Parts: sequence; structure tokens; C-alpha cells
Amino acid sequence: MTRLLVRDLAQVATPSPLSVAAPVRGRALREVTVLEEAYVLCAGGTIEAVGKMAELGPLDGDVEELDGRGLCALPGLVDCHTHPAWGGDRVGEFSLRAGGASYEELHAAGGGILSTVRATRALGEAGLRDRVERHAGWMLRHGTTTWEGKSGYGLDRETELASLRAVRVAGGSPTWLGAHSVPPEFDDADAYLDFALAEVLPGAAGLADAADVFLERGAFDAARARRYLAACRDAGLSLRLHGDQFTESGAIPLAIELAARSVDHLEATGPAGVRALAGSDVAAVLLPASALFLDRPMPPARELVDAGAAIALATDFNPGSAFTTSLPLVCSLACTQLHLAPEEALVAVTVNAAHVLGCAGDRGRIAPELRADLTLLDAPDWRYLAYHLGGDIVAAVVRDGALAFQR
Repeated sequence: MTRLLVRDLAQVATPSPLSVAAPVRGRALREVTVLEEAYVLCAGGTIEAVGKMAELGPLDGDVEELDGRGLCALPGLVDCHTHPAWGGDRVGEFSLRAGGASYEELHAAGGGILSTVRATRALGEAGLRDRVERHAGWMLRHGTTTWEGKSGYGLDRETELASLRAVRVAGGSPTWLGAHSVPPEFDDADAYLDFALAEVLPGAAGLADAADVFLERGAFDAARARRYLAACRDAGLSLRLHGDQFTESGAIPLAIELAARSVDHLEATGPAGVRALAGSDVAAVLLPASALFLDRPMPPARELVDAGAAIALATDFNPGSAFTTSLPLVCSLACTQLHLAPEEALVAVTVNAAHVLGCAGDRGRIAPELRADLTLLDAPDWRYLAYHLGGDIVAAVVRDGALAFQR
């Protein structure tokens, strides 16, 4: 069995004890255990031991060592909302928006999502795999060891299924975002959903872990979103929703009704939506990089936490509204713009994000018998994760007990 000792770490920081079940809420979001001058011992893909260097005794057998002097170890970061499968780019649109055009205006004029659909369909399956592998590499270099990847830029059978396969091959958790937009070959949303549910869902159900819908003015309304999600649930997929990005259009009540894992965005969520989420099992996935990129109001993170809602943070990596793969940057935005504490941000990109993906049972914390995923910061204090705005702070990444990246 391969063993890896990460030794002489300045700090090991991990979210609340295993006795606190995921998702972590309320005051427990600030419970982070910090060990100074510590080590983490990995064996066969799992954590064997974690503790103080002074307490580390002799180790039998062959042990590979990784020098952690001056570094801080965190659980491998988890990005629970990304869109990595796309072709082309949207740099021209970015320039137009900087000149005053709104996201909704660009979408209505055939730009936005539909412009990426055209470029993605032209890539082909091999091209999609290359793109997703490249984007997965970007995530890894920012400390992400577990990630979700959505389809939704094909909106035909071949490209949607190819996107899901590409995410799976690259090591991500695939989500079928079959209801992202209505492609131009269909007259209306109902006709497109007829096609998607009859022709794409059977294949997607065998490839994806979850299904997602863009419930928003100009995309899919609550009635159509319910139809789509109910069919996906019946096919065995977990449910996610893009909701309340621009308007409150019924996403939160629908997410609660259908027992969705999460509702994501929430920039337009008001007090009633905050109360509803706080009283539910639906997680609120907050995407501050998207709000910043589009110059939108930030989601009500502080209100959600104080009310008792379960929150997670994610990049929303995509070509049009959040062109970043950096969870450290998202943590900086969470602290400076969403008014979260560094401890709350850490929990939101580790154990709570893992909960959204259904894998909090084996990752998101540093403890024996959990998956050996570690993000090592080139910093004297783990809070540099959020403190160093846009900094190149990830020194190395351990995934499944092996060194996966080192700067």
C-alpha cells in the first residue's frame, strides 16, 4: 500500500468535528480545528492519521514524504457548480457588456448561452474532452480536488451526452443541464422539453449524477421546470436548480417541493425566500464571482447563515458570466462581499459543497478514514485562502493520497 507523509506543516485546518453532520449550519459553520506544527499521513487513498509532529512516532515500511514546511493543509476544495464543457469563448460579449449591454439583452439577441451552443456543437466529442480536461487542470491548480460539471451548451442529444461523458472521464461529477435554454431549432420551450425528455433523458440518466434547470425569465418558468425535474427525478437523478439569479420566479418553492439538493445563485432572493430555505433541507449555493462578473447584487449570504440555512460556495465557472476556476478567489469574495467569516467560507467550499454533491461522507474534512484529498497553501496561516485576494497561493494538491499538483 502506498503511503504518503505530509510532514512539518505550519498548520492543518479542518471544518467542524465529524460529530456535526453535513450540511453544517449556524454557529457550527465557524468551528474550524487548527493544529500547529502538524502532519497528515495518507495510506491507500485515505487518511491514516493526522496530528502534531511532536507526537509522530517511527513509521514502518516504505513511506514517501512531502515537505510541508511553511505550508498549511486544508481539505481538498470542492467546487459544486461549474460549466466546463463548452467551445469558443465570450470575450466579445464581455467587451460589449463592459460597454453597457445587459446579460438579458445579449441573451434575447441570440448571444449569451446560444452563442456558446453553436461553438460547442462544432467541437465534437474529442474536442469536448480536450476542453474539459484542460478546465479540470485549471481547477486542480486552484486547489479543487472534487468538482461537478454541467452539460447545457449542446442542447441536442449528441453534444449533451458527449459533454456528460467528457466530465466523467475528466474526473468530475456530471450534471445534465438539459433545460439551460431553448435552442434555435425549436419553436418554444414545450417543444424542446418534449424532445429533451424523450430523446436525451434516457441516455443522460445513465451518465449523470444530477439534473439541473435554469428557472428564470427568458429561460424556463416554474411549470416547465417542474415538468423537467420531475421526469429527471423519476429517472433516478438528483435535482439542482439555477434560481433567483435575476428575478424571484418560484425556484425556491419548487426546490423545496421536489426535495432538490440545492438551489443556486439567489442574487434576487428576498426575506421570504431566505426564511423558506432556512426551514428546509435544500442547500443554498452562492456564486459571488458570477454576481461580480455581471455587476449584479450579491446573494444574501449573511441573512441565510443567520437564519439557519445550509450554504455552499462555488465558482460557477463558465465562459459568459463567471470565467474563473478559483475557489480561493470565491472565498475572498465571500468574506469581503458576502460578509462571511473565513471559517464559514472554508466550510462552504469543503464539507457543505461535498454535501451538495452527495459525497460529504468521505471528504470535506481532514480526519482518519476519510479520503486523502488535501490542498496545501503556501502561507503561514490557513486564512490566507481568503485573505490573499487573487493570489497564487496553492503550493500543492494531494488527491486520493497521491501528489497531483505541485508548483
